[in-house]
Amino acid sequence: MPTQVLYSTSSEATGGRDGHTKSLDGPFEAKLVTPQALGGAGGEGVNPEQLFASGYAACFLGAMKFVASQTKTAVPADTKVKATVGIGPRSEGGFGLDVALAVDLPGMDKAAAQALIEAAHEVCPYSNATRGNLDVKLSLA
Repeated sequence: MPTQVLYSTSSEATGGRDGHTKSLDGPFEAKLVTPQALGGAGGEGVNPEQLFASGYAACFLGAMKFVASQTKTAVPADTKVKATVGIGPRSEGGFGLDVALAVDLPGMDKAAAQALIEAAHEVCPYSNATRGNLDVKLSLA
């Protein structure tokens, strides 16, 4: 399905998991380190799974706000989305990701909150990009 691109950005990485990444059009820059659990030294820096989790959490909250605006529903100001991203070997070979999104919508009716989460999962670009490739577990915190 074609996408009408409204915004585009680029980042560049060098050195792989033990390197450096930076956006080419803005102030984002980070040292990359491989976690000890994946055979690296760990230490100061971030890894691709942390970057993916941060992006997915922020994007999913944006999708919830978009859906809420369409239905004239208020999203509580203290709403939080926790994205947990795991990585490991796949039985079919190679590596795969495991993703869970836990959404905290303080004070919102449980049924309305669940409906908002499910609707956001249908419009979120990260959810659309991963759909069919991995199972994203959604939960209401």
